Amino acid sequence: MQEIRVRIPKERIGVLIGKKGSTKSMLEEMTGAEILVDSTTGEVIIRFAQLPEDPLLPHKLESVIRAIGRGFNPEIALKLLNDDYVLEVIDIRRFVGSRKNQLKRMRGRLIGEKGKARAYIEQRTNTDISVYGHTVSIIGKIYDIVPAREAIFSLLEGSMHSTAYRLMEKKISQMSRRALTDESLLRKTLREEGD
Repeated sequence: MQEIRVRIPKERIGVLIGKKGSTKSMLEEMTGAEILVDSTTGEVIIRFAQLPEDPLLPHKLESVIRAIGRGFNPEIALKLLNDDYVLEVIDIRRFVGSRKNQLKRMRGRLIGEKGKARAYIEQRTNTDISVYGHTVSIIGKIYDIVPAREAIFSLLEGSMHSTAYRLMEKKISQMSRRALTDESLLRKTLREEGD
């Protein structure tokens, strides 16, 4: 039996469980796992009675649960069951320490007035971003996460929003060029293997 333990904030346990256990049940049904939740500690145990067909499924499910713990709604977190999607969690304290007023100020910068900064980064990079507690988390495809992370790091380091967006745009074009190159290399390899 394979077992993974994850700890999420206690106030997010209700979201993981869902109304009348609906979210937890859906995750168990989709993955074949048993999910045990300790609402007093925030500890979540993921158990697989038998190895799933997809050897990465236990880690994907762990990412889904971590994402819910980091403030994402379950529908967005479920993207992490797809091979193409990853979760990146950035600890804001690495940039500002653990002073509450600094954390609050930095969360405000990342979200922006009426959520505009976060929405703009999400829209330009095709990612989902959650600013929760002392973290900012990103769900997306790896080529999309890189430019989003570039903008977030830039903001965390104190850059103006316009500078952060410029760096993000530059990284978007670099990553799209790299994606095209990788795709053409893959096609070339497949053609050669087919011959």
